[in-house]
Amino acid sequence: MRHVSLREFRTRGAKALMDVPPGETTLLVGQNGPAFFLVPVFGDVIKEDRELRRAMALASLREGWRLAGEVGGMNDEEIDAEIDAVRTAQQLRKLG
Repeated sequence: MRHVSLREFRTRGAKALMDVPPGETTLLVGQNGPAFFLVPVFGDVIKEDRELRRAMALASLREGWRLAGEVGGMNDEEIDAEIDAVRTAQQLRKLG
């Protein structure tokens, strides 16, 4: 996997990726570490998109489990309060 700095990618765009072999995933790296993956697309784009989203959701879920383990978990009332807070924030963004 090739690494390209975000700064180089922003300033040089496609030229920054010329050394990357076709089909290889590229990791865009910022000052604070890895930031984005550039993933080549082959064949069935919809199937690949589904698989990528599934992998991202699974990674997010694992991170959530890790954080919950650090905090010690939440009871039902705390979960409901957090869900309500997120829904309220979403509604305010739509209105605002």
